[in-house]
Order: sequence, then structure tokens, then C-alpha cells
Amino acid sequence: MENRIEYFERMLADNPNNPTGLLALANEYGKAGRDEDEAAVLRRYLDAHEDEGNAYLRLGEVLERLGRGDEARAAYSEGVGKAEKFGHSGMAEDLRSALDGARG
Repeated sequence: MENRIEYFERMLADNPNNPTGLLALANEYGKAGRDEDEAAVLRRYLDAHEDEGNAYLRLGEVLERLGRGDEARAAYSEGVGKAEKFGHSGMAEDLRSALDGARG
């Protein structure tokens, strides 16, 4: 079976801003413990697509693992605004909780 990371990297070579491919690749990097790569792909996704909050939560979590607390708090804070914009009060609350507990 083909390596999933290689599969999604190849998919994105053909369509670099494919939202499904970007999120899937970030997920695979996360499972592989490749936190820097995961953060980079999540940022790439957020630069190309208007997210409703979840990708900001994921980005904040990986940035915390990397010890980059200020960047994590910025991601959580921006995510709160996006979640509220789209009427996702539960996601906004999750992001606020993450922001309150952010470390690193």
C-alpha cells in the first residue's frame, strides 16, 4: 500500500490548494509526529481557505506542542472570531478554553 503522506503530497502537487488534501496531509503529518510539517500545512490551508474554527484549534494545539505559545494563542484567538462569524458557538467555546489554557 502506498504511503499516505506521499499520496496526499502527490495529490497536492496537482491541486495545491485542495482543502481535503491539505487537511488530510496535516492529519497524516500529525500521526507521524511531524509537528513542524503539520503546522506548515495547516497554515497553508488557512491562507487559502476560510475555516470555521477547527483548523485554528488544530494549529494552536500543534504550536503548543512545539513550544510556540504566543503563536498558539494567536491561532486560538483568530479561530474564536471565525467560529463566531459562522455561528459555531460550541467551537468558539472550545477555542476560548484552549486560549485560556494555552502554554508554551
